[in-house]
Amino acid sequence: MCMAVPSRIVALDGVMATVESYGCQRQVSLMLLDEEVSIGDYLLVRAGGLAFERIEAEQALQALALMDEIAATDGGDVHTW
Repeated sequence: MCMAVPSRIVALDGVMATVESYGCQRQVSLMLLDEEVSIGDYLLVRAGGLAFERIEAEQALQALALMDEIAATDGGDVHTW
């Protein structure tokens, strides 16, 4: 099972984007997306660095808040999930 953490686009370069989530940035491919994206949009990213879905900011922020709550409850670090 794969869990995709919403990641916010901070830079675009053709079919590649730099995304940020929980203070970490990484390069991802936009080749699987069937819609245009902009800086500030949130994406779901598969293992291997392939963005597969753009999600609304409200939905992304709700998911991130839930992940924060879960991490706080079990004392875990989302980076190790």
